[in-house]
Amino acid sequence: MADLKMPDINNVIIVGNLIKDPVIRQTTNGTPVANFTIASNRKFKDNFGQWKEDVCFVGIVAWYKLAESCGENLRKGSAVLVEGELQSRQWRTDDGNYRSVVEIKARRIQFLNKREMVLADIESDSGFEKEGEGIPPALAGEALAVQEGNDHPPAEEESHFDFGFRDLKL
Repeated sequence: MADLKMPDINNVIIVGNLIKDPVIRQTTNGTPVANFTIASNRKFKDNFGQWKEDVCFVGIVAWYKLAESCGENLRKGSAVLVEGELQSRQWRTDDGNYRSVVEIKARRIQFLNKREMVLADIESDSGFEKEGEGIPPALAGEALAVQEGNDHPPAEEESHFDFGFRDLKL
């Protein structure tokens, strides 16, 4: 049993809303980093058939161009889909105690609100060669209207995301 090798898998996908504006900083060598927390809600029926809601608060950290995009496009209440990996870090407080946190190091953040979809699906290790690249054709008109600062962007519609879990029986 000692020779058993576990696969190296550390992958997380989560959807939620920012609980406050992201904090954008730079490291001592000028690397941009964004930190924010999302609230991910889960609705379920309890043993008595009553609908309940559970909220999980998750810290997110993004680096480089992904951090810059978060600073430009995300605000309190913004809906995001985050894909990344769990990481833990530890630090010493001013009073000498140690603190630790487990958070998600983002590899990809998809902005789910209409105005934020201009830069949807930005990956942390890739940049855009030219403006508008990577925008789905269905959103290109809306994206250009927002990029050009048009005072009258297309009418906002309420979005519903169904990930197929609605009919899941627990």
